[in-house]
Amino acid sequence: MESKSFLKSWGANYLGECQSSGGGQDNGAVRFRLWATGQQKVSLRLDGEETEMRPSGDGWFELTQNNVSPGAEYNYVLADGTVVPDPASRAQKGEVNGPSLVIDPESYRWQNGDWQGRPWDETVVYELHIGTFTPEGTFAAAIEKLPYLAELGITMLEVLPVSQFGGNRGWGYDGVLLYAPHSAYGTPDDFKAFIDAAHGHGLSVVLDIVLNHFGPEGNYLPLLSPDFFHKERLTPWGAGIAYDVDAARRYIIDAPLYWLKEFNLDGLRFDAIDQIEDGSKKHVLIEIAERIRQEITSRPIHLTTEDSRNVIFLHPREADGSAPLFTGEWNDDFHNAVHVFATGETHAYYQDFAKQPEKLVARVLAEGFAYQGEVSSQTGETRGVDSRGQPPVAFVDFIQNHDQVGNRAHGERLLELAGADRTKVLLASLLLSPHIPLLFMGEEYGETHPFLFFTDFHGDLAKAVREGRAKEFEGHSGYDGEEVPDPNAEKTFEMSKLDWSKITRKEGENWLTLSRQLLALRQQYIVPLLKDAGGNSGKVLETAEGYVAVNWHFPKGVLSMAFNIAEKPQPLPEQPGATIFAWPNAGNTLPQNSIIVRLDPRDAE
Repeated sequence: MESKSFLKSWGANYLGECQSSGGGQDNGAVRFRLWATGQQKVSLRLDGEETEMRPSGDGWFELTQNNVSPGAEYNYVLADGTVVPDPASRAQKGEVNGPSLVIDPESYRWQNGDWQGRPWDETVVYELHIGTFTPEGTFAAAIEKLPYLAELGITMLEVLPVSQFGGNRGWGYDGVLLYAPHSAYGTPDDFKAFIDAAHGHGLSVVLDIVLNHFGPEGNYLPLLSPDFFHKERLTPWGAGIAYDVDAARRYIIDAPLYWLKEFNLDGLRFDAIDQIEDGSKKHVLIEIAERIRQEITSRPIHLTTEDSRNVIFLHPREADGSAPLFTGEWNDDFHNAVHVFATGETHAYYQDFAKQPEKLVARVLAEGFAYQGEVSSQTGETRGVDSRGQPPVAFVDFIQNHDQVGNRAHGERLLELAGADRTKVLLASLLLSPHIPLLFMGEEYGETHPFLFFTDFHGDLAKAVREGRAKEFEGHSGYDGEEVPDPNAEKTFEMSKLDWSKITRKEGENWLTLSRQLLALRQQYIVPLLKDAGGNSGKVLETAEGYVAVNWHFPKGVLSMAFNIAEKPQPLPEQPGATIFAWPNAGNTLPQNSIIVRLDPRDAE
């Protein structure tokens, strides 16, 4: 099989075994490379011994050392004695400020190295956070749940960011060592074993990756290379990254390729790309996507974006339906419209969906985005572009995810807010629409444990996060002035772990039965429609308060969906074909909290 080693522009690259002068076999040669325009002198501390690194121009320092054993500890030592980890560390001995470790990427023996991936149109995403997915919170423990997910009907796991961040507990979006799997979850080989095992069960694995900012603890780049950032360009999390500076650009572009190649991942989800501002001739995101498409051709790679702007220029389609850049877009409009439709909450960003939410739900299902150039009530600015020409599979929909649950004062899930019957209707609409569905861990069995915002900071940073988070919650739904759980308290983290015992109780079993049924129906009836599904296929049939009816015309048939969550029953709309799902059962009307989906497999013409 092909090599899984990726030669990074930054950091330590294990170059393989070398020969000693005496003719015996040594461990290996390692090239260490650091960009540090803010430093005149840098030394490498390797297994306790320091060697000055050689300046090689443009702020780079280099050193190649022979006879280095995998697992060797190293740091960079600055002229004033400050000791820092490698910003491109492949692994940490422990916490983010401690020693980095030399890693031999070829040491892991893949069991499913011939994995060919799965096509995008059959995707059902399951979003999980390693630290709270199991009681142990490790890659190894997560492996034990893979047979369950495969049997359920999941096809893709989306793992929240695992790049090393400050402390042990966190969501992962404050990563600072973008190439190192978080040590509290396990080693690089542990993560590879998780991905390898998932492939053995027929599950794709994609990783959420953050290229828009660095976290507040353990980020030494401002000290090493102030030029890595544009101080005048701010993101919500600090100074913007200088994507137009060559060394910084290399660091950012190498990271996605590294994760895909070295860990055999099936794709990536790019977080908050609207905060990635790049004035270069070619935008850094386009260059990343192009390089991935050029360099990985043996299996399908799925790239999704999160972008509040509702744009489509990153998601073009070729004549054959393939995606030359990014595959799909996280569709917050679907969640937000459905949330207001189901709960009536209109706080903060939900105010954009407060007026006739059923019309926005219907528009999202039929056309992609709810906002396609209209003025946002929240910002007073226009948002979005015409999305009707996009195929349905360009949109990743969800009724809950880590953000939308965690950005509440008490992390309530939709089941707590909308009730079981209404949530089941929304779950069915999600899983039987032609968009790509995403489930948040535990959603399939009716999890009611919260998913809270948690961190593991100390001192002034902990105080700032605690106070800042409480202030931020004032603008979100679910906050009524009550005390916000302390993000740094271990109890907050423990409360966010899944309650796996629920699947053995009747209520959990009933939820699982419904989820399995819906996922089986999706694979049987919906997926075959999607390979040839193009744009301009959806149509809004009818809406009323609490009621939505839409259909989609595809080359292989017409799919129709109608659901009602209002007290007033609605007459069934005209829907050609046979009923593939009706809940609670089919009749002449749609009573409160009911849904019907029909399919006419005739030629759409």
